[in-house]
Amino acid sequence: MDPEHDAYGQLLRDHVDGEAGREILERDDGLVSVAPPAERYFAVREEWSPREQTAIERAEGRVLDVGCGAGRVALALDTEVVGIDVSPGALGVSRDRGVDARELDVTDAAQLEGEFDTVVMFGNTFGLVGTGERAPRVLDALARVTTDDARILADTRDPHATDDAVHREYHDLNRRRGRLPGALRVRSRYETTATPWFDLLTVSPDEMRELLGPSPWDLREVVARDEGGGYVAELRKS
Repeated sequence: MDPEHDAYGQLLRDHVDGEAGREILERDDGLVSVAPPAERYFAVREEWSPREQTAIERAEGRVLDVGCGAGRVALALDTEVVGIDVSPGALGVSRDRGVDARELDVTDAAQLEGEFDTVVMFGNTFGLVGTGERAPRVLDALARVTTDDARILADTRDPHATDDAVHREYHDLNRRRGRLPGALRVRSRYETTATPWFDLLTVSPDEMRELLGPSPWDLREVVARDEGGGYVAELRKS
């Protein structure tokens, strides 16, 4: 990512410097929302969501942290962790905190040396599969960089677990566009900086199973879920 458009990285750096404002999230239907405070990107393990606290117990061996951000997963684990992210600012913050963080898109994960036993995709970063078209590239890249008995701990949100009419209308718009209902086209804004528009994907467990169908991965178990529709699934190789 071009540092000039790295709103997320600027937010993290300003938080470290004690100057952070609030992140603004925009969706391509015009919806604008204020994100929760930046503290969540730095939360210690005891402050994570209950579903993440439950799921992280399954992380073992050498760990790949996808979308590592400020490095909260690496700092919570007593094992070797390599983080990847596309935000130069986030990577700088992670490295300053002692994390082995690499600038790499998840589709290029196979460029990493060695194999991983666990892939952690927390903070809804399973959404980085992006679209139904991009997902096979992501899943194949993660298969190529992991051991035969590896697992992915995939955090996402069931988009159907809402009664909000605005979100329901967006799901219908996606269906008309030939996209999955939980597909999101979004960007992050912080002060005068905005990221490029990018795709995130939220899926129900059944939609995840269908998405994984032609890939090397199966949904083995929904490890933990919350009342708002968030859940962590454990994926294992077929």
